[in-house]
Amino acid sequence: MSDPQEPVTRLGPNSGGRLPGDGDVRVYHWEWGPDDARRPGLPWIGIFLLVFGALLLLRQALPGYATAGSLVFLAIGLALLIKWALDRSMLALYGGAVITALGLPDLLAAAGIASGPWLGTLMVGVAFLAIAGIRAASRGGVGWQAYLGLFLAIVGGAQVAVPALGGLVLPAILVIGGLYLVARTSRTSRV
Repeated sequence: MSDPQEPVTRLGPNSGGRLPGDGDVRVYHWEWGPDDARRPGLPWIGIFLLVFGALLLLRQALPGYATAGSLVFLAIGLALLIKWALDRSMLALYGGAVITALGLPDLLAAAGIASGPWLGTLMVGVAFLAIAGIRAASRGGVGWQAYLGLFLAIVGGAQVAVPALGGLVLPAILVIGGLYLVARTSRTSRV
């Protein structure tokens, strides 16, 4: 009695000594940027150097503005905002807005426009309000960015505008928020 099936080898049944997929060649490669991009992307280090150099020139015009760290923050933030303007990357928008907001207080203080320990909080609040505005304009609706921005802008703005009363704003906002949550919870539990 003979076995009508061909023997099974380590390469699989009926392989005849051929490797699976012989004749099918596939090549995989990695590239930066979109698949159909024919031209190179923007040289981000060049944009950073351009913005940083302009900020250093601004530093010469405003001698009181002597912190290089803030200049680096501004340069990075503005470069990210340029990236957002070109390709609408949300990560670049968030990063650029917040990093720029963190670098602005020293510039505003050196220019004599505004100063104070809560100016950074105000600037970050304004950055989140700007993000919320961009989001709403692009039909994204009102998100957490608007609420966080409003909260930070109110707390920081009150501290900058009226330092003596500014310390009462945060506790007042917390008390009002707590009362709202308690009232809302008690209203829904009665229904």
